[in-house]
Amino acid sequence: MHDGGTEENTTSTEERPERPLARLRKHWLLTSAVALALLTTATAVPIVLADSGDDAPCQEIPTSTRALAKSPAAATRALDPGDNMSRYDAVRELLIHENPCGDGGEVLGQVVDAATRATAEGRPHTLAQARAAYAVIAAFDDEPVPDGAAPGVARVLAEYVVDANRFLSPDRDAYSPAVDAVAAAPDETGWTSYGRFLAPDEAHADFEHTEPSSDVRADPEYLVGELAKDPEAFAILYDAERAYFAYYLERLTREGGDPDYRPGKEKDGSTTSTTTWADIDLEHLTDRIGSLMNHRARYVRDGTIPDLAAFDKAVRQHTRGAYRAATRQVSSRPVMGDIAERPVSGPLNGDLTDGRHQLFTVLEAWVKARKVPTERAAQLRQLIDDRYVRALWLTSH
Repeated sequence: MHDGGTEENTTSTEERPERPLARLRKHWLLTSAVALALLTTATAVPIVLADSGDDAPCQEIPTSTRALAKSPAAATRALDPGDNMSRYDAVRELLIHENPCGDGGEVLGQVVDAATRATAEGRPHTLAQARAAYAVIAAFDDEPVPDGAAPGVARVLAEYVVDANRFLSPDRDAYSPAVDAVAAAPDETGWTSYGRFLAPDEAHADFEHTEPSSDVRADPEYLVGELAKDPEAFAILYDAERAYFAYYLERLTREGGDPDYRPGKEKDGSTTSTTTWADIDLEHLTDRIGSLMNHRARYVRDGTIPDLAAFDKAVRQHTRGAYRAATRQVSSRPVMGDIAERPVSGPLNGDLTDGRHQLFTVLEAWVKARKVPTERAAQLRQLIDDRYVRALWLTSH
């Protein structure tokens, strides 16, 4: 996702971490010990310094890693785990830092964003970028996201909003971390497990992929829970889902069905209709928004969010605006990177954190503009209501 804004550095002189040489002077005994170890073992190890803010050790982000943030092509190469995941350990080593020094977390967020985003508006994701997205989500599956990195990691999920929304559970039939456009293409009935309305030339990250011989997994749902602690990341994810909802509705038929559906039986022998997968996709999308609000409530209860009013104010400040579906059916099939970047329809009205209200506002405007049959409109209202409440009250992991 392409972030057009800039963030002012508001760190005061007292809060700003000391320069590396100053820290080395304070800890010359530690530095001498490290140097002695290097001479003795001839092993290259990163120097771990004490952060000026407290006594906890921090890790300096290497200059080579910092350079990746400004070189998307190099970042993609560095974070591409390969089709067989042979480079995954190297990717994980580059990304995982328990306590990066200074602005290190923000730099890591910039690196993952650079490695996975489309190179320009209208450009599809490449196979290497999609594999890198898988590796990023997998790397943070069992590790905390460092301070400052959350917005950049959230942009990865926003950039692959279609792929993240279709994630259900690890699928042993998913043989690689990403697939090309041919593998993701719809079958003769118009169905594909990779979602509806796909751009014809785009690769897709397959977050359902698991390595049979390892515990590597990429769980977008778990990661959303981690990212939801950060108000900017929360806003990025919430914007992406609301944009995707408007995008999805405007491509449905007047009856709320998939225009690409062709009658036929599924591989398991079951029979589907034009609304079957549209309903399932909308359920999953509603789940995502309900889950965000679930995480918000949980973090208030356990004290992770100590000041809810301040958190919500920060979320609104980072929220782009409202997204409304077009009043006529749209036939275009844009790339994923453009979905969350769609222009806003105007300022956001009402309670931002009432996700059901935000969904219904968009749905009702679409129903009225498209003259959706009364029975079908009622079905969609009930579907969204049921799934939102379910996601809101389910126990978070």
